[in-house]
Amino acid sequence: MDAQGHNERVPRHSAGRARLTEGEPQLSGSTVKQCCATFYGSDAARFLLGESFHPGGTQLTHELAQRMGLGSHSRVLDVASGRGTSALYLAATFGCEVVGIDFSEENTRLAQAAAAERGLTGHVTFVPGDAEHLPFPDASFSAIVCECAFCTFPDKAAAAAEFFRVLAPGGRLGLTDLTKAASAPAELEGLLAWIACIGDAQPAIRYEAWLRSAHFDIAERLDRSACLLDMIHQVSGRLLIAEVMTGLRKLELPGLDPAQAKQFLAAASRAIAPG
Repeated sequence: MDAQGHNERVPRHSAGRARLTEGEPQLSGSTVKQCCATFYGSDAARFLLGESFHPGGTQLTHELAQRMGLGSHSRVLDVASGRGTSALYLAATFGCEVVGIDFSEENTRLAQAAAAERGLTGHVTFVPGDAEHLPFPDASFSAIVCECAFCTFPDKAAAAAEFFRVLAPGGRLGLTDLTKAASAPAELEGLLAWIACIGDAQPAIRYEAWLRSAHFDIAERLDRSACLLDMIHQVSGRLLIAEVMTGLRKLELPGLDPAQAKQFLAAASRAIAPG
């Protein structure tokens, strides 16, 4: 988990084209964005991941907000806000004014409905949009949170630059995200990795390079791998339930291959300990 404030330009990394393993077709940046938005807007994602679609859930969101010093004085942008779980939590718990932006219009609609149901319409707003082209004026926010999404952006340099542009001077960026070592096992590569939106996860040092290139200073970096392991165990348990319920024809999760997903989760679990 990183909590960053404002930074030196380093060479721009090429991230405009999504990379797959050798022999597989190239996916354009827009295709990757749409695939991730579609998956995280699906019933399968909600069944497997629960309300919060990132490791650590609202507990890690709470820790991130505390480290960033968020409060009623904060105007926060939640990038890749999904169905609004974190944005609504920040508004209700810390009194922040929050704007959530997500590539999926359906997620945006559902998040706005959730805000109305909880009486938070005056504190939280959701809009559709692209992290690489944020539809906000310069210096619009005092803080940005981006949870388990930076790794999915095809052009991470552009997203980092946009983060810096819309932050007011002295503002803070808080990231929680997946990192993947350059020597990650082959089981964590390929098409399923893209469907799970970790296909372009990078070593933490590369995320820091993109952020420094956009003029951020890195204030803090913490390892929360245990949160990812907990999520893997949670999803593994729900996959077993899904297999039973699907066999009894009480549940339909189109496009989900439980056997393939279990192999992928097992590989991810084995990869966590060595980083």
